[in-house]
Amino acid sequence: MPASPKIAALCASPSLDITYVVDELTLGAIHRPTSVIRVAGGKALNAARAATTMGADVTAVAMLGGDIGSVVERGAAASGVQVSRVDIAAETRSCVSVLSVASGGLTEIYEHPTAVSTTEWTEALARTEAVLASGVRWLLVSGGMPAPLGDEALGEVLALAARHGVSVALDSHGPALRAALAASSPALLKVNRAEAAEVLGRPVDSPLVDLAFELRERTRGLVVVTDGVGGAIGVSADSACHVSLTGHTGAFPVGSGDSFLGALVVALDGGETLEAAMRLGTAAATANAALPGAALFERAAAEALLPEVRAIPVALRSRG
Repeated sequence: MPASPKIAALCASPSLDITYVVDELTLGAIHRPTSVIRVAGGKALNAARAATTMGADVTAVAMLGGDIGSVVERGAAASGVQVSRVDIAAETRSCVSVLSVASGGLTEIYEHPTAVSTTEWTEALARTEAVLASGVRWLLVSGGMPAPLGDEALGEVLALAARHGVSVALDSHGPALRAALAASSPALLKVNRAEAAEVLGRPVDSPLVDLAFELRERTRGLVVVTDGVGGAIGVSADSACHVSLTGHTGAFPVGSGDSFLGALVVALDGGETLEAAMRLGTAAATANAALPGAALFERAAAEALLPEVRAIPVALRSRG
């Protein structure tokens, strides 16, 4: 695997992610956290940080505003992510998670993506195009799109990457994802069970393998559908597999999907098979869940888990 694959990330809805760890969470009471973790977050920045941890050279085009935006910018840079900041008028959002040690429950309060103007979005696309022209092979696009951008915004990004011959790793949801898949096909679609069921109009308890194969029929690219501790199913043109790692349930799942994506793309960029890339993604996701704060795991911790990751081939299906 190359020492430093070059990867770009478009961070349209970054945030300052704050995790409070308390002994016990009681509604209506005052709490004094035993620890506080502040991270430059949002799904795309989390994935970018995970990819950096796994050895990639990552440039993140991030739409940031105000003092919180500056905190996020500095935090991302401190973790090794190269930040190309697009200034926006609105203050960057904050997202809060509270872990109760007593119950193990995680309470999450996430602000909506910070609103941006069409002018700011145009600047973000222009900045992204400049980064894509610098020799990157993958573009990470993860999370929701900010208001008042329409559902076609994701499609614009996929079209931009296609013009530069750059593969897109897409992790999104809802109407914007549905519109993007109708207009174009990403090289890699990584979604969780709920997101897959939503975009397909299927019950959320549908067999994971059915969701993965139906998405593959739509995109014709690589598809990975994750299911938390249940593992993930990946499908390519010539192979399919279920990958899982048992016995390592962590208390901090926030950012595990993003860590999976970042490690997955680094491995794919290095020429690994889908199965091998999913094994690395699973190890990174599990390492992430062991620590508070999204994508703050160490590469050595993820690699140490690799021998325990189990991969089972899944029979391919005809197109019918």
